[in-house]
Amino acid sequence: MLPRISVFPKCYFDELCAGRMDYLQWLRDARTLGGEGIEHYDGFLTPLGPDAARRVRDVMEETGQVSSLLCFSPDFTHPDADERARQVQRQRDAIDMSVALGLRHCRTLSGQRLPGMSRSEGVRRTVEGITASLEYAAERDVVLCMENHYKDGNWTYPEFAQAEDVFLEIIGQIDHPHFGVQYDPSNALVGGYDPLAFLEKVKHRVVSMHASDRYLADGATLEDLKQADGSTGYSAALKHGETGKGLNDYDTIFRLLAEVGYDGWISIEDGMNGLDELTRSAEFLKAKRAQYYGG
Repeated sequence: MLPRISVFPKCYFDELCAGRMDYLQWLRDARTLGGEGIEHYDGFLTPLGPDAARRVRDVMEETGQVSSLLCFSPDFTHPDADERARQVQRQRDAIDMSVALGLRHCRTLSGQRLPGMSRSEGVRRTVEGITASLEYAAERDVVLCMENHYKDGNWTYPEFAQAEDVFLEIIGQIDHPHFGVQYDPSNALVGGYDPLAFLEKVKHRVVSMHASDRYLADGATLEDLKQADGSTGYSAALKHGETGKGLNDYDTIFRLLAEVGYDGWISIEDGMNGLDELTRSAEFLKAKRAQYYGG
């Protein structure tokens, strides 16, 4: 089987979460963008009410589209134990939503990098939160995909596991058939580490992928990027744009994925400069798929 290409409306994140844009209409519009699936975010469904999953599935069937994965952001590093338990329940609810949407992969994260929290405490809380969710996921045949992430759009602080070594320490403590890695090469750049070297380390555990790209801002250099530690936000040297025209080496990425027989979803996070960008990104990724997988 070949990887399939999915689209995600990152460009409309705030509008969809707030209900200022109709998510069902976005789904109808998305069928023209060249994707083979749609990635959902749980916050996009909230304004649709308690029957959101059914309404989304109806539109997906109406338009002949399929759902790829559910993007979800638990905050397992919260200092309050009761709140951490609530976050586990939120993750379980997201697993149920995944089933209701007819998809098998649900993103998970560590949580926020809170001031004053030690590394060991953050790792412990994250591992406990994910582990507490995995039996529930397995019973429903849903795979939790931990992304090397920067920051959820609704969070105050960046991702606790933003740094490569912290991320690797966490996933090194979780061995479960319903757990894997959601690989994002652009988030590696933002985090200040090499996305290709990182992929080499996790390629056998990748179960889903986000595809986007980053560019150097006018006047910026790679040295500027190297000097930015990626810990307090997106580097001013980096801009978001069309997949295949930025700093990521998609030839090497596809070669490495093909070597391990990766056949999951590749979800595009583009459109920040217009939806035509998403269409061109889908065309680019399909061409790379044909080049490295054949067919």
